[in-house]
Amino acid sequence: MNHSPPPTHTHTGALRLITSPAPLHSTRDGPSSAVAVPSSLSQVPVRKPRGLTPRHPVLCEMLPAGHHLSLLALALVPLASLAGAAAAGAGEGFCSAEPSSDCSQGPPLYWKVTNPTLSPVHLQDLPGFTRSVYKKDHALITPESHVFSPLPDWTNTLGAYLISPALGAHFTMYLANMQDGSKSALPPKDVERLIFVLQGSIALSLESERSHSLLVDSYAYLPANMKHSMTSDEPSTLVIFERRYTAIGDYHPDLIVGSTDKQALLETPGEVFELRKLLPTSLPYDFNIHIMDFQPGEYLNVKEVHYNQHGLLLLEGQGIYRLGDSWYPVQAGDTIWMAPFVPQWYAALGKTKSRYLLYKDVNRNPLI
Repeated sequence: MNHSPPPTHTHTGALRLITSPAPLHSTRDGPSSAVAVPSSLSQVPVRKPRGLTPRHPVLCEMLPAGHHLSLLALALVPLASLAGAAAAGAGEGFCSAEPSSDCSQGPPLYWKVTNPTLSPVHLQDLPGFTRSVYKKDHALITPESHVFSPLPDWTNTLGAYLISPALGAHFTMYLANMQDGSKSALPPKDVERLIFVLQGSIALSLESERSHSLLVDSYAYLPANMKHSMTSDEPSTLVIFERRYTAIGDYHPDLIVGSTDKQALLETPGEVFELRKLLPTSLPYDFNIHIMDFQPGEYLNVKEVHYNQHGLLLLEGQGIYRLGDSWYPVQAGDTIWMAPFVPQWYAALGKTKSRYLLYKDVNRNPLI
């Protein structure tokens, strides 16, 4: 096979992979510029985004010789399936392009988490197939592998534990499907809890404060041993994080109730993604939840290796996640556990932005 010479231009933090078989043409952003690849991947040009200072090589130049073709092939197989499923679901109001008048009445925020493109029903003709993977330092848990059962002490609520100490994690992450008449139970003693609403709405009641109504994209942090309950009068889905609180000095965390859109965008030196943090960064809090947004083609600059653990839920979009020496196509609804020191990296693909929610332990000495 004759390989085309590597591209000579460089750019920062963005790689566009165009999977449409249509020829290159001028767009509203100006003429497309592309690098040819072998015929089997001839429809995957690399475009240079506007407004970024040339600094870093494109993805194909970052990988060892020959590996970029494997990565592109890996990306194209699931994307072809996703494209077909999206086309088949066009009558369901799915809008994968930029917002327009035709999409103004589109599906609600995060609907793909509970209605993923590759859902169990789409895979029913592939007995035994799953995209889920479990390894000693990471796990990918995909929707067709979810196992729901009644949550202990909850009323009329089914849950699916996605991450737990059985994996090696020091926290739990699970989905809770509530219905009309559902009611939560308290976590174990000395365990803190964060809830994030993915679908529907819930009422959060506290002993000493007024009730809070939490809609999609709203969340609440409940310090350990704080009495509370959650109820729902409609089908609602929550993602919940719990961990045993690690006390330090005389610090005590406070109740936090908020929504993602109310959180300020934070500086991300050397990166192009948008970052919001749902909890204060001060010492009383021993973990945080990050909301990270990537436009199509954007990727992490740093190939991270660190002592922190992660629990990730992809809320919107699709992309490629590197974990250790493995590269995984991921989509909204997928969950990832990352152990300490596993190499990790993400690139967003597709036509819409990617957003994921990320647990990270912070503010504590690793020896504790």
